Amino acid sequence: MKKIAVFADVQNIYYTTRQAYGRQFNYRKLWQKLQEMGEVVHATAYAIRRDDDQQIKFQDALRHIGFEVKLKPYIQRADGSTKGDWDVGIAIDVMELAPEVDAVILLSGDGDFDLLLNKVRERYGKEAIVFGVPALTANSLINSADRFMRIEEDLLL
Repeated sequence: MKKIAVFADVQNIYYTTRQAYGRQFNYRKLWQKLQEMGEVVHATAYAIRRDDDQQIKFQDALRHIGFEVKLKPYIQRADGSTKGDWDVGIAIDVMELAPEVDAVILLSGDGDFDLLLNKVRERYGKEAIVFGVPALTANSLINSADRFMRIEEDLLL
C-alpha cells in the first residue's frame, strides 16, 4: 500500500472554498478519500491560533480525524493588516518527510508551493498531489503536481 503524507494549508482551503462555493471544506470526506489513496502515515493541518471557541472545536475535530494540528499566533499589525503564514513551516515539514513516503499530498492553491513540489519530485522521486479549488489554485502549482484533485461539491459541507 502506498504511504502518503498530507499537508493541509487550513487558511488557504478555508478562504478558497468560501470564496468559490460559499461553503466549508469537509475534512472527514477528505480523510475517507485519502484512505482510498493509500496509508496515511503523516497528516498535518497548519492553522492560525485565534483562541475562540469555534476555532478550538474545529482544531479538536481535525485532531480527532487524524491530523496533527500546528498553530501559529494570529498577529494583527498596527495598520490593521494581519499575518499568519505557514508557507515556510509547511515547506520544511514536506522536505523532512518526503523521503519517508511514496506520495506527498498538499491541500492549497498557493502558487508559492510550486517550487517545493518540483523539488519533491526531482530530488526524491516522490509523487506530488495537490487538492485545490480549481478556479483559485495557481496554474504553476497545478503544473508542478503529478495529479491535481479538484475540490468540488463532493468535498464540501
